[in-house]
Amino acid sequence: MEIYEEIVALQRESRKGAVATIVNVRGSIPSFQCAKMLVRDDGTIAGTIGGGCVEAEVWQAARDVIASEKPRSLTFNLNEDPKYDTGLVCGGTLEIFIEPVLPIPLLYIFGAGHVSFQLFKAAKNAGFDVIVADNREAYANAERFPGARQVIARDFNEIFAELSPRESAYIVIATRGHRDDMRVLRWAVQTPAHYIGMIGSRRKAITVMREFIAEGLRPELFDRVYSPIGLDIGAVTPEEIAVSIAAELIAIRRHAERALPHMSWLHGNRRLTAAEALTGDEPSLRTASN
Repeated sequence: MEIYEEIVALQRESRKGAVATIVNVRGSIPSFQCAKMLVRDDGTIAGTIGGGCVEAEVWQAARDVIASEKPRSLTFNLNEDPKYDTGLVCGGTLEIFIEPVLPIPLLYIFGAGHVSFQLFKAAKNAGFDVIVADNREAYANAERFPGARQVIARDFNEIFAELSPRESAYIVIATRGHRDDMRVLRWAVQTPAHYIGMIGSRRKAITVMREFIAEGLRPELFDRVYSPIGLDIGAVTPEEIAVSIAAELIAIRRHAERALPHMSWLHGNRRLTAAEALTGDEPSLRTASN
């Protein structure tokens, strides 16, 4: 039970890990079938599958599984390989299955208007935990967003000081105006969040990026930014736009391998350089808008 409690605790902290389980045994081994070991994203472990060289190799493989988020199997023949002869085993073969432990995806929605309301419902149905933040209490409240992990209604600068998105976090920016969108994006790109999306036109995205680079922000900070946000499905209504955004979040979460029709000009086009952003070079605008 300790392993399962540790897994739940890891997910609550929005952290990753990997669980190694002995799934098949032939002969004598220094543990037992179904023994489990949890490897956390910081390299610490809980439980054991018998110690020694086998456990050391499984630990390294678990680190790879955490990075790739894909399971793998390992087979060890303790009879034939002399490096496993530590005096602790009698000889045998064991198979170990290592599976990733992924955090419940946490989505921060900045803005509590019509699109955000529909996105909240779509994202919740897709398995995301959601935090909603807005500076209007009339919109950002628990009655409007039932089941949200947290609903915050304060000045955005106060909200920023309270939140600390992890590397697995998703951030969607859909506030009531351009000025607030910029405030949130300026903060968001300086967090380790995995995904950042901002609602708006291509020209808005280009203008905002130029302003930030002129302020001194590094262009590579925008590699995680999707703007316009969502998959290009011709969405028009708030409900349709929410579906397109949710679909993009799922594609990022599941590491979709085939090319998808993202709305964002930042993906699939070359990045705007600092020099272009500062000079307002029109060719780069035409490239970005294609």
